[in-house]
Amino acid sequence: MTSPWLSWIQQLQGVAQTGLHYKNHPFDTERYRQVQEIADAMLAAIANAEPQLLTDLLHQDVGHATPKIEVRGVVFREGKLLMVQESSDGRWSLPGGWADIGDSPSRAVEREIFEESGYTTRATRLLAVYDRANPRHGHPPAPYHSYKLFFRCEIVGGQPTSSYETTAIDFFGPDAIPPLSPGRNGLNQINRFFDFWDHPDQPVEFD
Repeated sequence: MTSPWLSWIQQLQGVAQTGLHYKNHPFDTERYRQVQEIADAMLAAIANAEPQLLTDLLHQDVGHATPKIEVRGVVFREGKLLMVQESSDGRWSLPGGWADIGDSPSRAVEREIFEESGYTTRATRLLAVYDRANPRHGHPPAPYHSYKLFFRCEIVGGQPTSSYETTAIDFFGPDAIPPLSPGRNGLNQINRFFDFWDHPDQPVEFD
């Protein structure tokens, strides 16, 4: 099934979740729950998963439905970019992950870099805000709609240390990029950050 279906399902889930939050009549609850159940069944069908499993996962979020926030660190050393090898798929990515409740975006990316690479860093600049669902980034389908925030960060200490999420840490030049973890970053994004390195006065990029 093509990617527009996933986008439509995400929109249905968002409408239902937001409608349940703002409901004004008992009949509204029934209608929006029906929309949720239909969206869950559609997603289960294309994911070949049990509907109840997805229901339990997706309905942990309540209130007005909004995109999730992912943060990633862009860390250079001598013109090479810090990347970590992901335990989940054996491929490489910029260190990062979901922002936690209570963290500022800069604090979240500094924490993620330390947890995944062992380096302590200082976030110095927001480089880009990307919509994960934008086809130009080439990310595979995902159940959640999310935004990706990429921060330029400087190393201030620490040493390379793997974790349960990562198996290796290394720095790569623009002509030696390893196989990338496609859900986390795309080659066009990596190339864009090398361009930021060469031309640091560019404005923040967003879509």
